Amino acid sequence: MVNKPWRIIPRPLLETVLNNHAHHHRVPQPLILHGPRGVGKTTLILERLLGEWNQGPHLTGYVDFAESIKDHHPHFNQSFPWASWFNCPPPALPDCTAKLESCLEYMAHKGVQLGAITSQQVFSTLSKWHSLRSTLRRVIQGNKGSKNAVSDKVSGSVLWDRAVFTLSARCDAEEIDGVLGLSDKKKKKRSLSMEEASYYREAFVALKLAKEVIQVQNSWRRNAIAHLNRTGGFSRSLSNSCTDWPCLLLELLSQAAEIDHFQPKLVINNIEVLKNAILLDESSSFSGSMFHDSLIWRIIALGANERCLPLVLVTSDSYYSYRAYMDFGFPDIFISREIFGWNPQEAKLHMITDYFSHSEWLIIAEVLGSNPRHLFELYALKQGNYYQKLVDNKHGTFEDIVDSYLAYLQVNYLADCSLEIFDDPSAIALVEVGLLYAQRDPSIIRPVSRAIQRCLVRWLVQERLKMGFRESLQYLWQRIIRGRSYRHLMLQVGYKESMREVFLDKFIFHSGSEALASGYGYGATLLLTFDLKTTKDDILEKKLEPNSKTKVQSKE
Repeated sequence: MVNKPWRIIPRPLLETVLNNHAHHHRVPQPLILHGPRGVGKTTLILERLLGEWNQGPHLTGYVDFAESIKDHHPHFNQSFPWASWFNCPPPALPDCTAKLESCLEYMAHKGVQLGAITSQQVFSTLSKWHSLRSTLRRVIQGNKGSKNAVSDKVSGSVLWDRAVFTLSARCDAEEIDGVLGLSDKKKKKRSLSMEEASYYREAFVALKLAKEVIQVQNSWRRNAIAHLNRTGGFSRSLSNSCTDWPCLLLELLSQAAEIDHFQPKLVINNIEVLKNAILLDESSSFSGSMFHDSLIWRIIALGANERCLPLVLVTSDSYYSYRAYMDFGFPDIFISREIFGWNPQEAKLHMITDYFSHSEWLIIAEVLGSNPRHLFELYALKQGNYYQKLVDNKHGTFEDIVDSYLAYLQVNYLADCSLEIFDDPSAIALVEVGLLYAQRDPSIIRPVSRAIQRCLVRWLVQERLKMGFRESLQYLWQRIIRGRSYRHLMLQVGYKESMREVFLDKFIFHSGSEALASGYGYGATLLLTFDLKTTKDDILEKKLEPNSKTKVQSKE
Protein backbone atom coordinates (compact mmCIF):
# COMPACT_ATOMS: atom_id res chain seq x y z
CA MET A 1 0.00 0.00 0.00
CA VAL A 2 3.03 2.28 0.21
CA ASN A 3 3.51 4.56 -2.82
CA LYS A 4 1.15 2.53 -4.94
CA PRO A 5 0.25 4.55 -8.06
CA TRP A 6 -3.32 5.74 -8.36
CA ARG A 7 -5.18 3.82 -11.03
CA ILE A 8 -8.11 4.85 -13.21
CA ILE A 9 -10.98 2.52 -12.42
CA PRO A 10 -13.35 1.67 -15.33
CA ARG A 11 -17.04 2.54 -15.21
CA PRO A 12 -18.49 0.01 -17.66
CA LEU A 13 -22.12 1.13 -17.64
CA LEU A 14 -21.44 4.84 -18.21
CA GLU A 15 -18.70 4.10 -20.74
CA THR A 16 -21.11 1.91 -22.70
CA VAL A 17 -23.72 4.68 -22.77
CA LEU A 18 -21.22 7.29 -23.97
CA ASN A 19 -19.69 4.93 -26.53
CA ASN A 20 -23.13 4.18 -27.92
CA HIS A 21 -23.71 7.90 -28.47
CA ALA A 22 -20.25 8.60 -29.89
CA HIS A 23 -20.18 5.73 -32.39
CA HIS A 24 -23.11 7.11 -34.38
CA HIS A 25 -21.89 9.20 -37.30
CA ARG A 26 -24.71 11.72 -36.81
CA VAL A 27 -27.17 12.28 -33.95
CA PRO A 28 -30.27 14.46 -33.44
CA GLN A 29 -29.28 15.84 -30.02
CA PRO A 30 -26.13 16.84 -28.13
CA LEU A 31 -25.37 14.96 -24.91
CA ILE A 32 -24.68 16.69 -21.60
CA LEU A 33 -22.50 14.79 -19.11
CA HIS A 34 -23.03 16.57 -15.81
CA GLY A 35 -22.46 15.99 -12.13
CA PRO A 36 -20.82 17.54 -9.05
CA ARG A 37 -17.12 18.35 -8.96
CA GLY A 38 -14.68 15.59 -8.28
CA VAL A 39 -16.75 12.63 -9.49
CA GLY A 40 -14.40 11.87 -12.41
CA LYS A 41 -16.05 13.34 -15.52
CA THR A 42 -12.85 14.76 -17.05
CA THR A 43 -10.84 11.68 -16.06
CA LEU A 44 -13.42 9.42 -17.68
CA ILE A 45 -13.23 11.34 -20.98
CA LEU A 46 -9.45 11.79 -21.14
CA GLU A 47 -8.24 8.51 -19.69
CA ARG A 48 -10.91 6.02 -20.73
CA LEU A 49 -12.67 7.25 -23.87
CA LEU A 50 -10.73 9.83 -25.88
CA GLY A 51 -8.08 7.38 -27.08
CA GLU A 52 -10.66 4.92 -28.40
CA TRP A 53 -12.58 7.77 -30.03
CA ASN A 54 -9.52 8.64 -32.13
CA GLN A 55 -8.89 5.22 -33.64
CA GLY A 56 -9.71 4.08 -37.15
CA PRO A 57 -12.29 6.28 -38.85
CA HIS A 58 -13.05 8.12 -35.60
CA LEU A 59 -11.74 11.63 -35.01
CA THR A 60 -12.57 13.46 -31.78
CA GLY A 61 -11.85 17.08 -31.04
CA TYR A 62 -11.43 18.02 -27.38
CA VAL A 63 -11.88 21.60 -26.17
CA ASP A 64 -11.50 22.56 -22.51
CA PHE A 65 -12.54 26.17 -21.99
CA ALA A 66 -11.09 26.09 -18.47
CA GLU A 67 -7.58 25.90 -19.98
CA SER A 68 -7.93 29.67 -20.46
CA ILE A 69 -7.87 30.00 -16.64
CA LYS A 70 -4.17 29.27 -16.27
CA ASP A 71 -4.03 29.64 -12.47
CA HIS A 72 -6.45 26.76 -11.91
CA HIS A 73 -5.79 24.15 -14.56
CA PRO A 74 -3.59 21.00 -14.53
CA HIS A 75 -2.34 21.86 -18.01
CA PHE A 76 -0.31 24.61 -16.30
CA ASN A 77 0.72 22.46 -13.29
CA GLN A 78 -2.17 23.74 -11.19
CA SER A 79 -5.18 21.89 -9.77
CA PHE A 80 -8.85 22.26 -10.54
CA PRO A 81 -10.62 24.49 -7.99
CA TRP A 82 -13.21 23.00 -5.68
CA ALA A 83 -15.20 26.19 -5.95
CA SER A 84 -17.27 27.11 -8.98
CA TRP A 85 -15.44 28.39 -12.06
CA PHE A 86 -17.42 31.60 -11.60
CA ASN A 87 -15.28 32.35 -8.53
CA CYS A 88 -12.11 32.27 -10.65
CA PRO A 89 -10.87 35.19 -12.79
CA PRO A 90 -12.93 34.98 -15.99
CA PRO A 91 -11.05 34.18 -19.21
CA ALA A 92 -11.05 36.40 -22.28
CA LEU A 93 -13.69 35.47 -24.83
CA PRO A 94 -11.20 35.55 -27.74
CA ASP A 95 -9.11 32.89 -25.97
CA CYS A 96 -12.13 30.59 -25.65
CA THR A 97 -13.31 31.09 -29.22
CA ALA A 98 -9.80 30.57 -30.56
CA LYS A 99 -9.60 27.16 -28.83
CA LEU A 100 -12.91 26.08 -30.30
CA GLU A 101 -12.16 27.33 -33.81
CA SER A 102 -8.64 25.90 -33.98
CA CYS A 103 -9.95 22.48 -32.92
CA LEU A 104 -12.72 22.51 -35.53
CA GLU A 105 -10.32 23.76 -38.23
CA TYR A 106 -7.95 20.88 -37.48
CA MET A 107 -10.82 18.41 -37.81
CA ALA A 108 -11.95 20.03 -41.08
CA HIS A 109 -8.42 19.70 -42.48
CA LYS A 110 -8.53 15.99 -41.65
CA GLY A 111 -11.80 15.80 -43.54
CA VAL A 112 -10.17 17.46 -46.54
CA GLN A 113 -7.32 14.95 -46.43
CA LEU A 114 -9.84 12.11 -46.66
CA GLY A 115 -11.73 13.78 -49.49
CA ALA A 116 -14.83 14.12 -47.30
CA ILE A 117 -14.96 17.94 -47.56
CA THR A 118 -14.82 19.54 -51.01
CA SER A 119 -14.76 23.07 -52.34
CA GLN A 120 -18.26 22.73 -53.75
CA GLN A 121 -19.56 21.49 -50.42
CA VAL A 122 -18.08 24.52 -48.66
CA PHE A 123 -19.69 26.83 -51.21
CA SER A 124 -23.14 25.26 -51.00
CA THR A 125 -23.13 25.23 -47.18
CA LEU A 126 -21.87 28.81 -46.92
CA SER A 127 -24.36 30.14 -49.48
CA LYS A 128 -27.27 28.73 -47.43
CA TRP A 129 -26.67 31.29 -44.69
CA HIS A 130 -24.75 34.13 -46.39
CA SER A 131 -25.13 36.35 -49.40
CA LEU A 132 -21.76 35.95 -51.11
CA ARG A 133 -21.67 38.05 -54.28
CA SER A 134 -20.45 41.35 -52.80
CA THR A 135 -18.00 39.65 -50.47
CA LEU A 136 -16.53 37.43 -53.18
CA ARG A 137 -16.08 40.46 -55.47
CA ARG A 138 -14.15 42.19 -52.72
CA VAL A 139 -11.92 39.12 -52.23
CA ILE A 140 -11.28 38.87 -55.98
CA GLN A 141 -10.59 42.55 -56.52
CA GLY A 142 -8.53 43.03 -53.37
CA ASN A 143 -6.58 46.28 -53.49
CA LYS A 144 -6.51 46.33 -57.29
CA GLY A 145 -10.16 46.66 -58.18
CA SER A 146 -9.59 48.16 -61.61
CA LYS A 147 -7.47 45.21 -62.83
CA ASN A 148 -9.72 42.48 -61.46
CA ALA A 149 -13.15 43.82 -62.33
CA VAL A 150 -15.87 41.17 -62.51
CA SER A 151 -19.02 41.36 -64.60
CA ASP A 152 -22.30 41.75 -62.74
CA LYS A 153 -23.81 38.95 -64.79
CA VAL A 154 -21.46 36.27 -63.47
CA SER A 155 -23.16 33.54 -61.40
CA GLY A 156 -22.33 32.87 -57.77
CA SER A 157 -20.59 29.56 -58.49
CA VAL A 158 -18.34 31.22 -61.07
CA LEU A 159 -17.51 33.98 -58.58
CA TRP A 160 -16.64 31.31 -56.01
CA ASP A 161 -14.30 29.50 -58.43
CA ARG A 162 -12.57 32.75 -59.33
CA ALA A 163 -12.24 33.70 -55.66
CA VAL A 164 -10.70 30.30 -54.86
CA PHE A 165 -8.24 30.74 -57.73
CA THR A 166 -7.38 34.27 -56.61
CA LEU A 167 -6.83 33.22 -52.99
CA SER A 168 -4.73 30.22 -54.10
CA ALA A 169 -2.28 32.60 -55.73
CA ARG A 170 -1.93 34.52 -52.45
CA CYS A 171 -1.45 31.43 -50.26
CA ASP A 172 1.84 29.70 -49.59
CA ALA A 173 1.85 26.41 -51.50
CA GLU A 174 4.28 24.80 -49.05
CA GLU A 175 2.03 25.73 -46.13
CA ILE A 176 -0.97 24.13 -47.83
CA ASP A 177 0.96 20.96 -48.66
CA GLY A 178 2.31 20.81 -45.11
CA VAL A 179 -1.14 20.99 -43.54
CA LEU A 180 -2.57 18.40 -45.92
CA GLY A 181 0.46 16.11 -45.65
CA LEU A 182 1.19 16.31 -49.36
CA SER A 183 4.81 17.37 -48.91
CA ASP A 184 5.82 14.37 -46.77
CA LYS A 185 6.28 11.44 -49.11
CA LYS A 186 6.98 9.01 -46.24
CA LYS A 187 3.54 9.57 -44.72
CA LYS A 188 1.61 9.17 -47.96
CA LYS A 189 -0.53 6.07 -47.95
CA ARG A 190 -0.87 6.19 -51.71
CA SER A 191 0.66 8.15 -54.53
CA LEU A 192 -1.45 11.12 -55.67
CA SER A 193 -1.81 12.32 -59.20
CA MET A 194 -1.57 16.00 -60.04
CA GLU A 195 -5.36 16.19 -60.36
CA GLU A 196 -5.94 14.60 -56.93
CA ALA A 197 -3.43 16.87 -55.19
CA SER A 198 -5.00 19.89 -56.88
CA TYR A 199 -8.43 18.71 -55.72
CA TYR A 200 -7.30 18.60 -52.06
CA ARG A 201 -5.56 21.96 -52.30
CA GLU A 202 -8.70 23.52 -53.74
CA ALA A 203 -10.79 22.23 -50.81
CA PHE A 204 -8.24 23.59 -48.33
CA VAL A 205 -8.23 27.03 -49.99
CA ALA A 206 -12.05 26.94 -50.03
CA LEU A 207 -12.02 26.68 -46.23
CA LYS A 208 -9.67 29.67 -46.01
CA LEU A 209 -11.94 31.58 -48.40
CA ALA A 210 -15.04 30.78 -46.31
CA LYS A 211 -13.29 32.08 -43.20
CA GLU A 212 -12.24 35.26 -45.00
CA VAL A 213 -15.78 35.80 -46.31
CA ILE A 214 -17.19 35.54 -42.77
CA GLN A 215 -14.51 37.87 -41.41
CA VAL A 216 -15.27 40.48 -44.10
CA GLN A 217 -18.99 40.35 -43.44
CA ASN A 218 -18.44 40.59 -39.69
CA SER A 219 -16.28 43.69 -40.23
CA TRP A 220 -19.30 45.34 -41.84
CA ARG A 221 -21.28 44.68 -38.65
CA ARG A 222 -18.77 46.08 -36.17
CA ASN A 223 -20.57 49.38 -35.61
CA ALA A 224 -23.93 47.64 -35.14
CA ILE A 225 -22.42 45.17 -32.66
CA ALA A 226 -20.72 47.96 -30.72
CA HIS A 227 -24.00 49.90 -30.59
CA LEU A 228 -25.91 46.91 -29.20
CA ASN A 229 -23.19 46.28 -26.60
CA ARG A 230 -23.39 49.89 -25.45
CA THR A 231 -27.19 50.03 -25.34
CA GLY A 232 -27.78 46.52 -24.04
CA GLY A 233 -29.96 45.61 -27.02
CA PHE A 234 -30.33 42.24 -28.68
CA SER A 235 -30.42 41.01 -32.26
CA ARG A 236 -30.53 37.31 -33.06
CA SER A 237 -28.97 37.77 -36.50
CA LEU A 238 -26.09 39.81 -35.08
CA SER A 239 -25.51 37.43 -32.18
CA ASN A 240 -25.46 34.49 -34.59
CA SER A 241 -22.87 36.27 -36.72
CA CYS A 242 -20.36 35.82 -33.87
CA THR A 243 -20.69 32.03 -34.12
CA ASP A 244 -20.85 31.82 -37.93
CA TRP A 245 -17.40 30.31 -38.39
CA PRO A 246 -17.46 27.52 -35.75
CA CYS A 247 -21.04 26.62 -36.68
CA LEU A 248 -20.14 26.46 -40.39
CA LEU A 249 -17.32 24.06 -39.56
CA LEU A 250 -19.68 21.96 -37.41
CA GLU A 251 -22.15 21.76 -40.29
CA LEU A 252 -19.44 20.82 -42.79
CA LEU A 253 -18.09 18.11 -40.51
CA SER A 254 -21.60 16.78 -39.86
CA GLN A 255 -22.33 16.58 -43.58
CA ALA A 256 -19.00 14.88 -44.25
CA ALA A 257 -19.53 12.19 -41.60
CA GLU A 258 -19.65 8.69 -43.07
CA ILE A 259 -19.67 5.36 -41.28
CA ASP A 260 -16.31 3.53 -41.38
CA HIS A 261 -14.70 6.36 -43.35
CA PHE A 262 -14.83 9.64 -41.46
CA GLN A 263 -16.67 9.88 -38.13
CA PRO A 264 -15.88 13.19 -36.40
CA LYS A 265 -17.15 14.04 -32.93
CA LEU A 266 -16.57 16.88 -30.46
CA VAL A 267 -16.18 17.04 -26.68
CA ILE A 268 -16.44 20.44 -24.98
CA ASN A 269 -15.37 20.39 -21.33
CA ASN A 270 -16.33 23.06 -18.80
CA ILE A 271 -18.86 24.66 -21.14
CA GLU A 272 -20.01 26.90 -18.28
CA VAL A 273 -16.73 28.85 -18.43
CA LEU A 274 -17.80 30.25 -21.80
CA LYS A 275 -20.80 31.97 -20.20
CA ASN A 276 -18.55 34.00 -17.93
CA ALA A 277 -15.88 34.93 -20.51
CA ILE A 278 -15.17 38.65 -20.72
CA LEU A 279 -15.28 40.73 -23.88
CA LEU A 280 -12.13 42.71 -24.72
CA ASP A 281 -13.40 44.58 -27.78
CA GLU A 282 -17.08 45.57 -27.78
CA SER A 283 -17.12 45.95 -31.57
CA SER A 284 -15.79 42.47 -32.35
CA SER A 285 -18.28 40.22 -30.58
CA PHE A 286 -20.97 39.99 -27.94
CA SER A 287 -20.64 38.85 -24.34
CA GLY A 288 -19.60 35.34 -23.41
CA SER A 289 -23.13 34.43 -22.28
CA MET A 290 -24.61 35.53 -25.62
CA PHE A 291 -21.93 33.61 -27.54
CA HIS A 292 -22.66 30.56 -25.37
CA ASP A 293 -26.41 30.75 -26.00
CA SER A 294 -26.01 31.33 -29.74
CA LEU A 295 -23.61 28.39 -30.08
CA ILE A 296 -25.92 25.98 -28.24
CA TRP A 297 -29.02 27.21 -30.07
CA ARG A 298 -27.39 26.58 -33.43
CA ILE A 299 -26.10 23.15 -32.37
CA ILE A 300 -29.64 22.22 -31.31
CA ALA A 301 -31.05 23.49 -34.63
CA LEU A 302 -28.43 21.61 -36.64
CA GLY A 303 -29.22 18.36 -34.84
CA ALA A 304 -32.98 18.78 -35.14
CA ASN A 305 -33.00 19.83 -38.80
CA GLU A 306 -30.16 17.89 -40.41
CA ARG A 307 -28.50 15.85 -37.65
CA CYS A 308 -25.20 16.83 -36.10
CA LEU A 309 -21.96 15.03 -35.37
CA PRO A 310 -21.90 13.47 -31.87
CA LEU A 311 -21.26 16.29 -29.43
CA VAL A 312 -20.69 15.89 -25.68
CA LEU A 313 -20.85 18.85 -23.29
CA VAL A 314 -19.14 18.17 -19.93
CA THR A 315 -19.94 20.40 -16.97
CA SER A 316 -20.04 20.59 -13.18
CA ASP A 317 -22.54 23.47 -13.18
CA SER A 318 -25.94 22.22 -12.04
CA TYR A 319 -27.58 24.80 -14.33
CA TYR A 320 -27.17 22.15 -17.02
CA SER A 321 -28.83 19.44 -14.95
CA TYR A 322 -32.32 20.88 -15.40
CA ARG A 323 -32.64 24.64 -15.92
CA ALA A 324 -30.77 24.67 -19.27
CA TYR A 325 -33.28 22.18 -20.64
CA MET A 326 -36.09 24.63 -19.92
CA ASP A 327 -34.20 27.71 -21.14
CA PHE A 328 -33.41 26.09 -24.48
CA GLY A 329 -36.80 24.54 -25.14
CA PHE A 330 -38.14 21.55 -23.24
CA PRO A 331 -36.94 18.87 -20.78
CA ASP A 332 -35.72 16.51 -23.52
CA ILE A 333 -33.90 19.05 -25.70
CA PHE A 334 -30.57 17.44 -24.69
CA ILE A 335 -29.61 13.88 -23.84
CA SER A 336 -28.86 13.90 -20.10
CA ARG A 337 -26.26 11.67 -18.49
CA GLU A 338 -25.71 12.42 -14.82
CA ILE A 339 -22.76 11.03 -12.88
CA PHE A 340 -22.17 11.00 -9.13
CA GLY A 341 -19.04 8.90 -8.86
CA TRP A 342 -18.98 5.82 -6.68
CA ASN A 343 -21.46 4.86 -4.04
CA PRO A 344 -19.92 3.96 -0.63
CA GLN A 345 -19.91 0.23 -1.36
CA GLU A 346 -18.11 0.67 -4.71
CA ALA A 347 -15.56 3.05 -3.22
CA LYS A 348 -14.89 0.64 -0.35
CA LEU A 349 -14.29 -2.18 -2.81
CA HIS A 350 -11.77 -0.13 -4.82
CA MET A 351 -10.00 1.64 -1.93
CA ILE A 352 -9.52 -0.81 0.94
CA THR A 353 -6.18 -2.66 1.05
CA ASP A 354 -4.92 -0.89 -2.08
CA TYR A 355 -4.93 2.69 -0.78
CA PHE A 356 -6.46 2.80 2.71
CA SER A 357 -6.82 0.40 5.60
CA HIS A 358 -10.21 -0.66 6.91
CA SER A 359 -9.97 1.62 9.96
CA GLU A 360 -8.94 4.54 7.78
CA TRP A 361 -11.84 3.91 5.44
CA LEU A 362 -14.35 4.09 8.29
CA ILE A 363 -13.20 7.62 9.03
CA ILE A 364 -13.14 8.60 5.35
CA ALA A 365 -16.63 7.26 4.68
CA GLU A 366 -18.04 9.19 7.63
CA VAL A 367 -16.25 12.50 7.07
CA LEU A 368 -15.45 12.81 3.35
CA GLY A 369 -17.72 10.32 1.63
CA SER A 370 -16.86 8.51 -1.58
CA ASN A 371 -16.06 11.42 -3.91
CA PRO A 372 -13.18 10.15 -6.12
CA ARG A 373 -11.32 13.44 -6.17
CA HIS A 374 -11.44 13.72 -2.37
CA LEU A 375 -10.03 10.21 -2.15
CA PHE A 376 -7.27 10.95 -4.63
CA GLU A 377 -6.23 14.18 -2.91
CA LEU A 378 -6.32 12.57 0.52
CA TYR A 379 -4.20 9.67 -0.74
CA ALA A 380 -1.69 12.12 -2.24
CA LEU A 381 -1.56 13.93 1.11
CA LYS A 382 -1.09 10.63 2.89
CA GLN A 383 1.90 9.79 0.69
CA GLY A 384 3.50 13.18 1.32
CA ASN A 385 6.10 14.22 3.87
CA TYR A 386 3.52 15.84 6.13
CA TYR A 387 1.87 12.55 7.05
CA GLN A 388 5.21 10.83 7.55
CA LYS A 389 6.20 13.52 10.04
CA LEU A 390 2.96 12.99 11.93
CA VAL A 391 3.58 9.23 12.08
CA ASP A 392 7.19 9.67 13.15
CA ASN A 393 6.04 12.04 15.88
CA LYS A 394 3.99 9.15 17.37
CA HIS A 395 1.32 11.63 18.44
CA GLY A 396 -0.28 12.00 15.05
CA THR A 397 -3.08 9.84 13.71
CA PHE A 398 -4.89 9.42 10.43
CA GLU A 399 -7.62 11.68 11.81
CA ASP A 400 -5.07 14.50 11.85
CA ILE A 401 -4.47 14.26 8.13
CA VAL A 402 -8.22 14.19 7.45
CA ASP A 403 -8.58 17.26 9.64
CA SER A 404 -5.80 18.98 7.71
CA TYR A 405 -7.52 18.13 4.45
CA LEU A 406 -10.79 19.64 5.69
CA ALA A 407 -8.89 22.77 6.70
CA TYR A 408 -7.46 22.90 3.17
CA LEU A 409 -10.97 22.74 1.73
CA GLN A 410 -12.18 25.59 4.03
CA VAL A 411 -9.44 27.99 3.19
CA ASN A 412 -9.42 27.17 -0.55
CA TYR A 413 -13.09 26.54 -1.06
CA LEU A 414 -15.18 28.57 1.34
CA ALA A 415 -13.05 31.48 2.51
CA ASP A 416 -13.08 33.44 -0.77
CA CYS A 417 -16.51 35.00 -0.23
CA SER A 418 -18.20 31.88 -1.60
CA LEU A 419 -21.15 32.42 0.75
CA GLU A 420 -22.40 35.42 -1.16
CA ILE A 421 -26.16 35.39 -0.87
CA PHE A 422 -27.27 38.59 -2.51
CA ASP A 423 -30.74 39.99 -1.89
CA ASP A 424 -32.81 36.82 -1.63
CA PRO A 425 -31.46 34.12 0.73
CA SER A 426 -32.09 31.14 -1.55
CA ALA A 427 -30.51 27.84 -2.39
CA ILE A 428 -29.74 29.01 -5.93
CA ALA A 429 -27.11 31.40 -4.54
CA LEU A 430 -25.33 28.44 -2.95
CA VAL A 431 -25.69 26.43 -6.13
CA GLU A 432 -24.13 29.16 -8.26
CA VAL A 433 -21.00 29.37 -6.12
CA GLY A 434 -20.59 25.61 -6.12
CA LEU A 435 -21.61 24.66 -2.59
CA LEU A 436 -24.74 22.79 -3.57
CA TYR A 437 -25.59 20.80 -6.68
CA ALA A 438 -29.10 20.67 -8.14
CA GLN A 439 -29.22 17.18 -9.56
CA ARG A 440 -31.65 16.07 -12.28
CA ASP A 441 -32.75 12.61 -11.19
CA PRO A 442 -34.15 12.61 -8.57
CA SER A 443 -34.78 16.36 -8.67
CA ILE A 444 -33.27 17.50 -5.38
CA ILE A 445 -30.54 19.83 -4.20
CA ARG A 446 -27.63 18.00 -2.62
CA PRO A 447 -24.19 18.87 -1.27
CA VAL A 448 -21.30 18.67 -3.70
CA SER A 449 -19.73 16.09 -1.41
CA ARG A 450 -19.87 14.93 2.18
CA ALA A 451 -16.60 16.72 2.89
CA ILE A 452 -18.05 20.03 1.75
CA GLN A 453 -21.08 19.34 3.93
CA ARG A 454 -18.74 18.82 6.87
CA CYS A 455 -17.03 22.14 6.14
CA LEU A 456 -20.38 23.91 6.19
CA VAL A 457 -21.33 22.17 9.42
CA ARG A 458 -18.13 23.41 11.03
CA TRP A 459 -18.74 26.92 9.79
CA LEU A 460 -22.35 26.94 11.06
CA VAL A 461 -21.34 25.64 14.48
CA GLN A 462 -18.64 28.30 14.74
CA GLU A 463 -21.12 31.02 13.78
CA ARG A 464 -23.62 29.78 16.37
CA LEU A 465 -20.96 29.80 19.08
CA LYS A 466 -20.03 33.40 18.27
CA MET A 467 -23.65 34.64 18.43
CA GLY A 468 -24.63 36.94 21.26
CA PHE A 469 -27.99 36.86 22.99
CA ARG A 470 -29.58 39.32 20.55
CA GLU A 471 -28.24 37.47 17.49
CA SER A 472 -29.46 34.15 18.91
CA LEU A 473 -32.97 35.56 19.28
CA GLN A 474 -32.87 36.87 15.72
CA TYR A 475 -31.71 33.48 14.51
CA LEU A 476 -34.49 31.63 16.35
CA TRP A 477 -37.03 34.17 15.11
CA GLN A 478 -35.95 33.55 11.52
CA ARG A 479 -36.10 29.79 12.05
CA ILE A 480 -39.48 29.67 13.80
CA ILE A 481 -41.59 32.76 13.20
CA ARG A 482 -40.66 33.71 9.63
CA GLY A 483 -40.02 30.21 8.36
CA ARG A 484 -43.32 29.84 6.53
CA SER A 485 -42.93 33.15 4.67
CA TYR A 486 -39.99 31.73 2.74
CA ARG A 487 -42.28 29.60 0.56
CA HIS A 488 -43.42 32.42 -1.69
CA LEU A 489 -39.87 33.73 -1.94
CA MET A 490 -38.56 30.38 -3.17
CA LEU A 491 -41.24 29.83 -5.83
CA GLN A 492 -40.12 30.81 -9.33
CA VAL A 493 -42.63 32.14 -11.82
CA GLY A 494 -43.36 29.65 -14.58
CA TYR A 495 -42.55 26.51 -12.58
CA LYS A 496 -45.14 24.38 -10.85
CA GLU A 497 -42.74 23.41 -8.11
CA SER A 498 -39.18 24.64 -8.00
CA MET A 499 -36.38 22.60 -6.52
CA ARG A 500 -35.67 25.41 -4.08
CA GLU A 501 -39.18 25.20 -2.68
CA VAL A 502 -38.99 21.43 -2.30
CA PHE A 503 -35.61 21.78 -0.62
CA LEU A 504 -36.71 24.36 1.95
CA ASP A 505 -40.18 22.97 2.52
CA LYS A 506 -38.70 19.61 3.46
CA PHE A 507 -36.17 20.88 5.98
CA ILE A 508 -37.33 24.32 7.11
CA PHE A 509 -38.91 23.13 10.38
CA HIS A 510 -36.14 20.74 11.36
CA SER A 511 -34.00 21.60 14.31
CA GLY A 512 -30.44 22.56 13.49
CA SER A 513 -28.89 19.20 14.35
CA GLU A 514 -31.61 17.20 12.64
CA ALA A 515 -31.35 19.26 9.47
CA LEU A 516 -27.61 18.89 9.33
CA ALA A 517 -27.76 15.16 9.99
CA SER A 518 -30.30 14.67 7.21
CA GLY A 519 -27.61 15.05 4.55
CA TYR A 520 -29.40 17.71 2.52
CA GLY A 521 -30.86 19.99 5.13
CA TYR A 522 -27.78 21.99 6.14
CA GLY A 523 -28.48 24.49 3.37
CA ALA A 524 -31.86 25.44 4.82
CA THR A 525 -30.34 25.98 8.25
CA LEU A 526 -27.56 28.00 6.70
CA LEU A 527 -29.94 30.17 4.69
CA LEU A 528 -32.11 31.00 7.67
CA THR A 529 -29.19 32.47 9.62
CA PHE A 530 -29.63 35.54 7.39
CA ASP A 531 -32.76 37.68 7.53
CA LEU A 532 -34.33 39.44 4.58
CA LYS A 533 -32.62 42.72 5.46
CA THR A 534 -29.13 41.26 5.37
CA THR A 535 -26.92 43.14 2.91
CA LYS A 536 -24.19 41.77 0.71
CA ASP A 537 -21.54 43.50 2.82
CA ASP A 538 -22.92 41.88 5.97
CA ILE A 539 -22.55 38.44 4.44
CA LEU A 540 -19.09 39.10 3.03
CA GLU A 541 -17.89 39.82 6.56
CA LYS A 542 -18.69 36.22 7.56
CA LYS A 543 -15.29 34.64 6.86
CA LEU A 544 -14.80 30.93 7.33
CA GLU A 545 -11.86 29.92 9.44
CA PRO A 546 -10.83 26.30 10.01
CA ASN A 547 -11.02 25.15 13.59
CA SER A 548 -7.51 23.80 13.98
CA LYS A 549 -8.09 22.79 17.59
CA THR A 550 -10.90 20.37 16.79
CA LYS A 551 -9.96 16.95 15.53
CA VAL A 552 -12.21 15.06 13.18
CA GLN A 553 -14.00 12.16 14.84
CA SER A 554 -15.84 9.31 13.17
CA LYS A 555 -19.08 10.73 14.61
CA GLU A 556 -19.92 14.45 14.48
